[in-house]
Amino acid sequence: MQIPLEMTFRDIRKTEAIERLIGEKVAKLEKICDYMVSCRIAVDMPQRHQQRGNSFRVRIDIRVPQGHELVIKRESGQGKINGTLPQTLREAFSAAARQLKELVKKQRDEVKTHPDREQVAIVYKILRTEGYGFIKTGAGREIYFHRNSVLNSDFDRLEVGTGVRFVEEEGVKGPQASTLQIVNKPGVHASERTGETLVEPPLGWRE
Repeated sequence: MQIPLEMTFRDIRKTEAIERLIGEKVAKLEKICDYMVSCRIAVDMPQRHQQRGNSFRVRIDIRVPQGHELVIKRESGQGKINGTLPQTLREAFSAAARQLKELVKKQRDEVKTHPDREQVAIVYKILRTEGYGFIKTGAGREIYFHRNSVLNSDFDRLEVGTGVRFVEEEGVKGPQASTLQIVNKPGVHASERTGETLVEPPLGWRE
């Protein structure tokens, strides 16, 4: 996540157990969409009833690249939610996970059905243990990509010099590839004179 998780509590005491529960649920959301820009959690107690007990309200605000924002609100006593804060949180995060899955699927489908938005590049740098890398376009621009952006789970097949097609989007830290697909796997040759790595460009590549 590009912006650290934010948690706010109003008229309710924050406990380690609740913080831990929220952290675990947010981690699961990041597995669904690891390119989330931010996630904000607000918890409050809007009213008290002697007979019904405490009422808890949870709001989850998620921002995803390309201007998408998901807002999920849940309050104990609504529907099947009982009066406990953990259960209200679980219900809110379940709804957030469903909406996030739908958004990610929609974004992937849009890329597949709009090939005119694709560009060609070669893999320029890979940091395998960190799970990301950079590609370079024909104009010499370097663009970030994450392993989850690589279609068909092909991140481990990437090498320096691999030809790819990608769709670009603007992230918080600059341009990034929202999806990336292998189109060619050229060889890599080391220059004996300079010690630099020289990349054989993929088919159709233009300097």
